[in-house]
Amino acid sequence: MPKKPFDPVVRIGLTVLLGGFTLIAGGMFLSRPDRTIPPFSIGSQEGTVVAVHVPAWTSDPDIETLIRRFRTVGETHHDFRSMKVRPTFPDDPATLYREVVLYVFSDPKWTEPATLQRYLATRVPAEARNGVAVEEEAFRREFERSARGGFIYSQGNTKGWLGPIPQTAKPGKFQNIQILFDDLVPS
Repeated sequence: MPKKPFDPVVRIGLTVLLGGFTLIAGGMFLSRPDRTIPPFSIGSQEGTVVAVHVPAWTSDPDIETLIRRFRTVGETHHDFRSMKVRPTFPDDPATLYREVVLYVFSDPKWTEPATLQRYLATRVPAEARNGVAVEEEAFRREFERSARGGFIYSQGNTKGWLGPIPQTAKPGKFQNIQILFDDLVPS
Protein backbone atom coordinates (compact mmCIF):
# COMPACT_ATOMS: atom_id res chain seq x y z
CA MET A 1 0.00 0.00 0.00
CA PRO A 2 1.54 3.35 -1.03
CA LYS A 3 2.17 6.04 1.60
CA LYS A 4 -0.56 8.58 1.90
CA PRO A 5 0.61 12.22 1.39
CA PHE A 6 0.27 14.66 4.28
CA ASP A 7 -2.92 16.59 4.49
CA PRO A 8 -2.43 20.25 3.34
CA VAL A 9 -3.38 21.53 6.81
CA VAL A 10 -0.70 19.31 8.40
CA ARG A 11 1.87 20.57 5.86
CA ILE A 12 1.03 24.20 6.69
CA GLY A 13 1.22 23.44 10.42
CA LEU A 14 4.64 21.77 10.10
CA THR A 15 5.91 24.63 7.93
CA VAL A 16 4.79 27.21 10.49
CA LEU A 17 6.32 25.17 13.34
CA LEU A 18 9.70 24.69 11.64
CA GLY A 19 9.71 28.28 10.33
CA GLY A 20 9.00 29.56 13.85
CA PHE A 21 11.91 27.57 15.30
CA THR A 22 14.18 28.85 12.54
CA LEU A 23 13.18 32.48 13.17
CA ILE A 24 13.63 32.14 16.93
CA ALA A 25 17.04 30.45 16.58
CA GLY A 26 18.19 33.07 14.05
CA GLY A 27 16.96 35.93 16.25
CA MET A 28 18.70 34.51 19.31
CA PHE A 29 21.93 34.18 17.35
CA LEU A 30 21.78 37.70 15.94
CA SER A 31 20.86 39.34 19.25
CA ARG A 32 23.31 37.48 21.46
CA PRO A 33 25.23 39.64 23.94
CA ASP A 34 28.77 40.76 23.27
CA ARG A 35 30.94 38.42 25.36
CA THR A 36 34.15 40.40 24.79
CA ILE A 37 33.07 43.00 27.37
CA PRO A 38 31.57 42.42 30.82
CA PRO A 39 27.82 42.72 31.25
CA PHE A 40 26.81 46.27 32.15
CA SER A 41 23.75 48.46 32.38
CA ILE A 42 23.16 52.19 32.37
CA GLY A 43 21.86 52.98 35.85
CA SER A 44 21.07 56.62 35.20
CA GLN A 45 22.00 59.52 32.97
CA GLU A 46 21.85 63.24 33.69
CA GLY A 47 22.86 65.29 30.68
CA THR A 48 26.41 64.29 29.79
CA VAL A 49 27.06 62.27 32.97
CA VAL A 50 26.24 58.55 32.93
CA ALA A 51 26.38 56.10 35.85
CA VAL A 52 27.20 52.58 34.63
CA HIS A 53 26.59 49.46 36.72
CA VAL A 54 28.66 46.29 36.42
CA PRO A 55 28.20 43.14 38.55
CA ALA A 56 30.16 43.03 41.81
CA TRP A 57 32.33 40.15 40.58
CA THR A 58 33.62 42.15 37.60
CA SER A 59 37.42 42.32 37.72
CA ASP A 60 39.53 45.39 37.04
CA PRO A 61 40.81 43.94 33.72
CA ASP A 62 37.17 43.45 32.65
CA ILE A 63 36.33 47.04 33.58
CA GLU A 64 39.40 48.16 31.62
CA THR A 65 38.08 46.21 28.61
CA LEU A 66 34.72 47.97 28.94
CA ILE A 67 36.35 51.41 29.19
CA ARG A 68 38.55 50.68 26.18
CA ARG A 69 35.44 49.62 24.21
CA PHE A 70 33.85 52.99 24.99
CA ARG A 71 37.05 54.62 23.72
CA THR A 72 36.94 52.60 20.50
CA VAL A 73 33.31 53.58 19.93
CA GLY A 74 34.16 57.24 20.56
CA GLU A 75 37.13 57.19 18.20
CA THR A 76 35.46 55.30 15.37
CA HIS A 77 31.92 56.58 14.94
CA HIS A 78 31.22 58.94 17.90
CA ASP A 79 27.82 57.30 18.47
CA PHE A 80 27.34 55.67 21.87
CA ARG A 81 23.82 54.39 21.21
CA SER A 82 25.23 50.90 20.65
CA MET A 83 26.60 51.15 24.21
CA LYS A 84 23.14 52.04 25.60
CA VAL A 85 23.92 55.74 26.22
CA ARG A 86 21.21 58.23 25.26
CA PRO A 87 22.36 61.23 23.19
CA THR A 88 23.90 63.90 25.44
CA PHE A 89 23.07 66.71 23.00
CA PRO A 90 19.80 65.52 21.40
CA ASP A 91 19.02 68.96 19.94
CA ASP A 92 22.12 68.93 17.72
CA PRO A 93 21.90 66.01 15.23
CA ALA A 94 25.41 66.71 13.91
CA THR A 95 27.03 66.10 17.30
CA LEU A 96 24.71 63.96 19.43
CA TYR A 97 27.64 62.97 21.63
CA ARG A 98 29.86 66.03 21.87
CA GLU A 99 30.70 65.11 25.48
CA VAL A 100 30.13 61.97 27.59
CA VAL A 101 31.31 61.31 31.16
CA LEU A 102 30.93 57.74 32.47
CA TYR A 103 31.40 56.55 36.02
CA VAL A 104 31.51 52.76 36.54
CA PHE A 105 30.16 51.30 39.79
CA SER A 106 29.68 47.75 41.06
CA ASP A 107 27.16 48.77 43.73
CA PRO A 108 23.78 49.59 42.14
CA LYS A 109 22.87 52.16 44.80
CA TRP A 110 25.40 54.59 43.29
CA THR A 111 23.81 54.35 39.83
CA GLU A 112 20.28 55.33 40.86
CA PRO A 113 18.95 58.57 39.31
CA ALA A 114 18.43 60.32 42.67
CA THR A 115 21.98 59.46 43.76
CA LEU A 116 23.51 60.79 40.55
CA GLN A 117 21.46 63.99 40.78
CA ARG A 118 22.56 64.48 44.39
CA TYR A 119 26.21 63.99 43.44
CA LEU A 120 25.98 66.46 40.56
CA ALA A 121 24.40 69.02 42.90
CA THR A 122 27.34 68.69 45.34
CA ARG A 123 29.95 68.78 42.57
CA VAL A 124 29.61 72.51 41.89
CA PRO A 125 32.57 74.71 42.91
CA ALA A 126 32.87 75.47 46.64
CA GLU A 127 32.22 79.21 46.22
CA ALA A 128 28.92 78.51 44.42
CA ARG A 129 27.66 76.01 47.02
CA ASN A 130 26.91 78.59 49.73
CA GLY A 131 27.94 76.36 52.62
CA VAL A 132 27.01 72.83 51.58
CA ALA A 133 26.42 70.70 54.64
CA VAL A 134 29.16 68.44 55.91
CA GLU A 135 26.86 65.53 55.17
CA GLU A 136 26.69 66.44 51.47
CA GLU A 137 30.47 66.82 51.31
CA ALA A 138 30.86 63.35 52.88
CA PHE A 139 28.34 61.96 50.37
CA ARG A 140 30.29 63.45 47.46
CA ARG A 141 33.57 61.93 48.68
CA GLU A 142 31.93 58.52 49.22
CA PHE A 143 30.38 58.64 45.73
CA GLU A 144 33.77 59.40 44.18
CA ARG A 145 35.54 56.69 46.22
CA SER A 146 32.93 54.06 45.25
CA ALA A 147 33.62 54.37 41.52
CA ARG A 148 35.60 51.51 39.99
CA GLY A 149 36.59 53.42 36.87
CA GLY A 150 35.56 56.09 34.44
CA PHE A 151 35.68 57.43 30.94
CA ILE A 152 35.46 60.93 29.48
CA TYR A 153 34.79 61.69 25.82
CA SER A 154 35.02 65.32 24.76
CA GLN A 155 34.84 66.19 21.06
CA GLY A 156 37.00 63.29 19.91
CA ASN A 157 39.42 63.29 22.86
CA THR A 158 39.21 60.60 25.53
CA LYS A 159 40.39 59.80 29.04
CA GLY A 160 39.95 56.52 30.86
CA TRP A 161 40.97 55.36 34.32
CA LEU A 162 40.55 52.58 36.86
CA GLY A 163 39.79 53.52 40.43
CA PRO A 164 37.84 56.32 42.08
CA ILE A 165 36.81 59.52 40.35
CA PRO A 166 39.94 61.72 40.14
CA GLN A 167 40.00 64.85 42.26
CA THR A 168 40.94 67.90 40.25
CA ALA A 169 42.69 69.54 43.24
CA LYS A 170 45.20 66.68 43.67
CA PRO A 171 47.86 65.63 41.17
CA GLY A 172 47.18 62.23 39.60
CA LYS A 173 50.27 60.60 41.10
CA PHE A 174 48.91 61.22 44.62
CA GLN A 175 45.57 59.54 43.88
CA ASN A 176 44.74 55.85 43.90
CA ILE A 177 43.91 55.68 40.20
CA GLN A 178 45.41 54.04 37.16
CA ILE A 179 45.21 56.19 34.03
CA LEU A 180 44.57 53.93 31.03
CA PHE A 181 44.73 56.68 28.40
CA ASP A 182 44.47 60.45 28.40
CA ASP A 183 44.05 62.33 25.14
CA LEU A 184 42.33 65.28 26.82
CA VAL A 185 45.59 66.91 27.87
CA PRO A 186 47.69 67.96 24.88
CA SER A 187 51.20 66.52 25.04
